[in-house]
Amino acid sequence: MKIARTIKIALTFTIALFFANQTQAQEVENYDQGFRLGFGVNVGAPTNEDVYNYALGADVRLQYDLTKRYSAVLSTGFTNLFISNNRPDLGFIPIKAGFKAFVWDDQFYVLGEVGGGIAVTNGQKQDTYLWSPGIGYASKKIDVSLRYESYTEYDTNQIALRIAYGFKL
Repeated sequence: MKIARTIKIALTFTIALFFANQTQAQEVENYDQGFRLGFGVNVGAPTNEDVYNYALGADVRLQYDLTKRYSAVLSTGFTNLFISNNRPDLGFIPIKAGFKAFVWDDQFYVLGEVGGGIAVTNGQKQDTYLWSPGIGYASKKIDVSLRYESYTEYDTNQIALRIAYGFKL
């Protein structure tokens, strides 16, 4: 009987100490939420090399830091898929929303975006849905990432390198 009571007291004390330690650790962390703005240049390699030669684009990305490791992003810009055989190129405006998670040293991240592409050049009327997973490295000013961008209505996708300059608002 005495041993059971001693075990109960020790268990209660251990649980209380665990919760007290956890509460203290949560109070120490304080992060300033805020917006960042980035301007990027994109160079891409289309997956359908029989029709498309390369892709070039520029973008603007608005990022809201939810915590030190997680951010919500909105992106837009212009992308041009250069087509071979003297056919008109395909230019479109991507509009994407996504989520960015820093996974290593608060500098390396994974990013997922979904949205749409609005065709705007050479009489193209075919808009598309798109999704885009990527990985990257970000410092206080520079952001370099590699992404795969998939289109539902175009006969290609692309793998793109993005180099951007960003700053806090």
